[in-house]
Amino acid sequence: MKNISILGATGSIGIQSLDVIKNNPHKFKLNSISIGENIAELRKILKHFSPELVCLKNKNDFERMRAEYPTIKFTYGNDGLLEIATFNKSNIIINGLVGNIGLLPTIHAIESHKNIALANKETLVTAGHIINQKVEEYNVDLIPIDSEHSAIFQALNGENHKSIKNLILTASGGSFRDKTRDELKNVSIEDALKHPNWSMGAKITIDSATMANKGLEIIETHFLFNVDYQNIKVILHRESIIHSMVEFDDSTIIAQLGTPDMRVPIQYALTYPDRIQNKDFKALNFEEISSLNFSKLDFERYPCVKMAFEAGKLGGTATTIFNSSNEEAVRLFLNKKISFLDIELLIEKSLSNYTIIENPDLNTIIQLDKEVKSFVYEESKKI
Repeated sequence: MKNISILGATGSIGIQSLDVIKNNPHKFKLNSISIGENIAELRKILKHFSPELVCLKNKNDFERMRAEYPTIKFTYGNDGLLEIATFNKSNIIINGLVGNIGLLPTIHAIESHKNIALANKETLVTAGHIINQKVEEYNVDLIPIDSEHSAIFQALNGENHKSIKNLILTASGGSFRDKTRDELKNVSIEDALKHPNWSMGAKITIDSATMANKGLEIIETHFLFNVDYQNIKVILHRESIIHSMVEFDDSTIIAQLGTPDMRVPIQYALTYPDRIQNKDFKALNFEEISSLNFSKLDFERYPCVKMAFEAGKLGGTATTIFNSSNEEAVRLFLNKKISFLDIELLIEKSLSNYTIIENPDLNTIIQLDKEVKSFVYEESKKI
């Protein structure tokens, strides 16, 4: 029995994680969760699960739910997130938070000797050097949940990492993969949220449309697998069936394939190094696949990918700037304050505005995150 805490239980990753846990009651027990403001979804969760500790975003919701569910301990706010991350009855933390808010809970969980199932890209993008040092110091497992990184993680099982030639990330191209740059000028939020293959939260779906998401994954790949950026490649693959590949020195390529279902990498992260059957998962039927398509990624069409590579190669605080500026720009777009193409413009402005600090400490990263988001907000008013 593995005892699990979920950060972000009402988000896309959280809901799918709960489904995996519910289908394997003999393997997993849910001990604690955090949510944002989706109280209706929380009530659904509490019909099926009995977590001992629940963190809410706001104090008002905390007071209301504490009265409604007197047998459950409630907490709230950022301090509450840290309570979930360090809950003494859990040994695995699923970090499904979206944004830089996931960084401190990850660090505290590692320092509490918890194994991490990580879906929060920002943790590694903004502070990968700190996270890797903590993972080694506290001797915990950090297993990626992202389908691309899970694919690479699986393809490398039993392999000598010194034999890696390239890590090849696949990308669907997002909601606007068939549109030209000119056609992107007036796209709507509703259009951007229609991903052709995956069911994800709003922020990640927008990131997929701009391909900033792939940029974050490139940086995350560098920190997860200790591979130079020159050995990280991205290829467009419309079907999202090959989730990523590893090319070795002898020209062998190992790929991980499967239907686009995030529950598969979530379950693998929870059961690693074992695999268990889940009858809800749809098997890949090669007789139904007419073709698999691949094409070169155009940096001019997807400048966010180019900027991510450049930020990664610069290192230091450059990746924090890339992440924080994107996070704030997406927030502004979802609130109809800027246009779709303004997202990449604001990222570019941010990367040009700051002097890069090498090997930043945690306080520097946290402060810079706030400064960059403030800068992007002010710059958005000038557009």
